[in-house]
Amino acid sequence: MDFFDPKLDEYVVKHTATEPAVLAELNRQTHLKVLQPRMLSGHFQGRVLSMITHMVKPKNILEVGTYTGYSALCMAEGLVEGGQIDTIDINEELEPIIRKYISEAGAENKITFHVGNALDIVPTLDKTFDLVFIDADKENYINYFNLVIDRVPVGGYIIADNVLWSGKVLDKKEIENDLDTRTIVEYNAMIQNDDRVENVLFPIRDGLMVARKVKNS
Repeated sequence: MDFFDPKLDEYVVKHTATEPAVLAELNRQTHLKVLQPRMLSGHFQGRVLSMITHMVKPKNILEVGTYTGYSALCMAEGLVEGGQIDTIDINEELEPIIRKYISEAGAENKITFHVGNALDIVPTLDKTFDLVFIDADKENYINYFNLVIDRVPVGGYIIADNVLWSGKVLDKKEIENDLDTRTIVEYNAMIQNDDRVENVLFPIRDGLMVARKVKNS
């Protein structure tokens, strides 16, 4: 994910709003205690997600892939009054840290955490979503998009993380031999060619594909 010169990246972070104290602590604890801490959205991307939600002002957000809850807490900052986030993760071992920091952030009334397979849980949620953030198993990205696109109103957003996949999207051998890489490439192409959405791929951290729904099927 090191696309920028480290000094330039440091400059960018220094000129981005600081993360709230509870998120800084969650960031630190994730790196100390959880495997694969690079999966955390982190300071810079977290502020991007916060900024996006402040601009969109969503009532309902769906997050597929909670990890330790950092991104959900960032997005909760931009919810309208009474807004809700449904966030789903299949790894039940992360539940204690997720619930701890949701509580410490005072976001219990904003965030509902579901443990299980998103492909099973999303159909049980009787609501539409103004914003969807996909950051889970890459091989199901297309399945997740297809699952949620009709649950997003015109003007809503679907954001997918890791769409540059550490640059592997340009590596022909990786595309041929690795299912995750191949699916990410297929996902990006699908979004580019789907006339229901208008999209921009932002080279933020490991890549954010932001798709705004412009029409129904």
